[in-house]
Amino acid sequence: MQRQARYSNSQLHGLLLLVMSCYYIVPMAGAQNASTGLKEVDVGVILDLGTFLGKMSNTCISMAFEDFYASNLQTRTTKIVLHSRDSKNDAVEAASAAIDLLRNVEVQAILGPPSSTQANFVIDIGNKTQVPIISPATSPSLSPKDNSYFIRGAQNGSSQVECLAAIVKAFNWREVALIYEDTDYGRGIGPYLTDSLLGVGTQVRYRKVMSLSASDDHILKELSKLMTMQTRVFVVHMLPSFASRFFLKVQEVGMMNKGYAWIITDGLTNLLDCVDPKIIGSMQGVIGVKPHVTNTRKLQNFTERWRKRFRRENPVIDRFELNVFGLWAYDSAMALAMAVERSGIARSKFKKPDSTSNMADLAAIGSSEMGPRLLQSIKTTRFQGLSGEFYLVDGQLQPSTFQIVNVIGKGEREIGFWTRDYGISRKLIHASNRSYTTNKEDLGAITWPGESHLVPKGWEIPTGEQKLRVGVPAKSGFDEFAKVVTDSQTKAVTATGFCIDVFKQVMELSLPYAPYEFLPFESDKPGSYDDLVYQIALGKYDAVVGDVTIRENRTRFADFTLPFTESSVAMIVRIEDDERKNAWIFMKPLKMDLWLTTGAFFVFTGFVVWVLEHRVNQEFRGPPHKQVGMIFWFSFSTLVFSHKEKLISNLSRFVVIVWVFVVLVLTSSYTASLTSMLTVQKLQPSVTDIRDLKKNEEYVGYQTGTFEEGLLKREGFDPSKLRNYSTFEEYDGALSNGSKNGGVAAIIDEVPYIRLFLANPKYCTKYTMVGPLFKTEGFGFAFPKGSPLVPDVSRAILNVTEGGQLSQIQRKWFREEAQCEEKDGTRVTSDSLNVESFKGLFLVAGASSCFALIIFLSIFLYDNRVILASNNSSLRQKLIEMAKNFDEKKENSSDASKRTNPANEGMAVASDCPQSPATSNSWPAEWICIPDEGFTTTETGTPIHETIEIVGTNEEQ
Repeated sequence: MQRQARYSNSQLHGLLLLVMSCYYIVPMAGAQNASTGLKEVDVGVILDLGTFLGKMSNTCISMAFEDFYASNLQTRTTKIVLHSRDSKNDAVEAASAAIDLLRNVEVQAILGPPSSTQANFVIDIGNKTQVPIISPATSPSLSPKDNSYFIRGAQNGSSQVECLAAIVKAFNWREVALIYEDTDYGRGIGPYLTDSLLGVGTQVRYRKVMSLSASDDHILKELSKLMTMQTRVFVVHMLPSFASRFFLKVQEVGMMNKGYAWIITDGLTNLLDCVDPKIIGSMQGVIGVKPHVTNTRKLQNFTERWRKRFRRENPVIDRFELNVFGLWAYDSAMALAMAVERSGIARSKFKKPDSTSNMADLAAIGSSEMGPRLLQSIKTTRFQGLSGEFYLVDGQLQPSTFQIVNVIGKGEREIGFWTRDYGISRKLIHASNRSYTTNKEDLGAITWPGESHLVPKGWEIPTGEQKLRVGVPAKSGFDEFAKVVTDSQTKAVTATGFCIDVFKQVMELSLPYAPYEFLPFESDKPGSYDDLVYQIALGKYDAVVGDVTIRENRTRFADFTLPFTESSVAMIVRIEDDERKNAWIFMKPLKMDLWLTTGAFFVFTGFVVWVLEHRVNQEFRGPPHKQVGMIFWFSFSTLVFSHKEKLISNLSRFVVIVWVFVVLVLTSSYTASLTSMLTVQKLQPSVTDIRDLKKNEEYVGYQTGTFEEGLLKREGFDPSKLRNYSTFEEYDGALSNGSKNGGVAAIIDEVPYIRLFLANPKYCTKYTMVGPLFKTEGFGFAFPKGSPLVPDVSRAILNVTEGGQLSQIQRKWFREEAQCEEKDGTRVTSDSLNVESFKGLFLVAGASSCFALIIFLSIFLYDNRVILASNNSSLRQKLIEMAKNFDEKKENSSDASKRTNPANEGMAVASDCPQSPATSNSWPAEWICIPDEGFTTTETGTPIHETIEIVGTNEEQ
């Protein structure tokens, strides 16, 4: 493989000027081929003819033009004349060759060079002379968008980064190291690979740039540094010339053993067939990616012809195989031949500038007259080539399927494929219903370095590295969670506590052989826990263990494991005196909303019963003040079931039955709640709402160094009203004194601390917890951003939690809260009843009353339909008349019987006229009875009255 050379810009420009002055010769004139009559078009070829890749590409280009003209023998009108130049593995030689071809031959296009460093200068010359440069240089730093006359006859090197990221994600590696050569080819892929890996949650933790001139000792030194790091996944982006030396040293230092993972990019994978078997032996277990080429019959035939010709032209080369670079060279030459034939260009002269006095200026070469036309023709050429479909977008070939291989034995073995639409798959699929996946199960069996079949974890605690530096908060108080003691003589650090035991148990499961040491972090200033986590970002600690809550601002500096405790923020408040001494305790069983709702339903029910009974029941009639009093009296009398009024309407009886049931339930509940309050001592917190603390400007406490201070400030508390404390004894003193005596009204803290505080018999009888007020994520262990330890430690935390070890550790360090409650078994909490508990009852009562009221109104409106239908009265008159009708007492059957009963208290009521009034002895002779109209006098005809009461005996009558 070709050797890359480095030059500074000033050196290259100077050399270019020197080369141009040496090649300033009058261009030779071309001529049309007299024997064939074809128009000849000069095309340049710049290759490293001393390398296998250059020889292979040269043979493929020649065969491409031969195949094109053989298949278009009768219709072709042009003939491409090749002018080959050897770049000799040097960028200046490549630039000199390009100037020679342009100045002396006036070529219309240049194929090559394949090296990114060489192509960088040749492309610049092509832009100035308007000559298309078709190069398979894959470096993303060379962009066809920025160089209009650059055609990339290969896939962009950045097209493989998604495939590489998919492999890393499939094995859940969170951290990789990138190693690349210090050339345009090596540096170009770095930013694209980093971004793609970040997209799958993986970081490029380390980068190693290897100089091509690096000695073997320097390579060993750099590899030794990599061994001291915990990352064990390496992505190598090199060409075979330097990679051959590199992997020999990798094997020498022992980095091709079990636990390591190596991934190589397509530049090296494509040329594995040409690498020395000794080098292949040092790469056993390596995973590589390369563009997939479908093995068609056309490709098989070409490969067979190519092998015969290559062996004939290069008899000294023993090991050779056709690869994708040769196929790209063939397809690029074929595309150029098609474009030349389609554009119909003949030999084109270069347009020279008006003055060529400056012999060393590139402008002296001029610019191709047919260059723009040929460039457009190449970009629109599309056909099915040997490497796949030749189709240019933005001046370069489009990415295709990538093949994933495993270096085994003397070569490679296919283990899967990757496509942009479907991700990783074991077989090449084209199913439209499949979604994108990156599962390691979709790959074939892989033999990893060290002939291991176990997937490397991707990280390891190096034996040569110092122990993991674990920071632990050192503070006074709350020793049950974390405590650090430093021996004054030996300086040995001993850490104990609940969080420490959990960490030790987790590390024993996830990293049994990982050495670590505890380092104390001392700080009593507020926010010290934030400072502790920040030490990880500064590189002082490799982990932080303790009662450290997972907070959003802390995740900016470190990654946290899964929480190993439940947590939220609550407050500790005093317990008020017994409420049984309260004169208004009889109001406590029901909350205000239930009192108001019950009173409203009493009035509403009384009103409904009055409406239903007013027209038919004498007891619900009378003066207005009497009727209003009846409404209140009747409904509230049902509270003690003392109502004496008889109900006549069946609708009112239905309403009262339902309401009496509701009253029964309410009175029973009230009695039970009041009895409980009077006979059982009740826990009553002094504060039930954090907003009351802020409203009343009370002093509030919090634990020193925790995040609660910032939380309270965000909630609007005055900073001057906040006080911090460090021990439970200080908690007790501050709460006992109260806010008005130098203490606090409440202390805001996390639930684990509060439960430990209240588990102490000295405190649980005096204080209680109110909350939770705010939700937090709990305690977690902190590691550096992107640390591969986080997933394994998190899995171990789940194992400890589900396995029961966590409960054992909790019992070791914390008292059980139940021990305190058992000391005073009569202390219970009794809450007042609210309307929510009786919502169903009130709904039934309201529905029944409304139902009865609707039926009554329907009947009343039907009876008064004549009034409603009258057109002679206004709406106001109709309402007045209907109101009068409602206020009139409605006769019922019992009233009629009273009027027709002659024995009713010695009174006779005549309701009908006699059949023969003239002969009847019951009526005076001068009266005339008119049915349904009453009596009139015979003299005047004036009505007397409608109903006559006849009083006395028959003789008197």
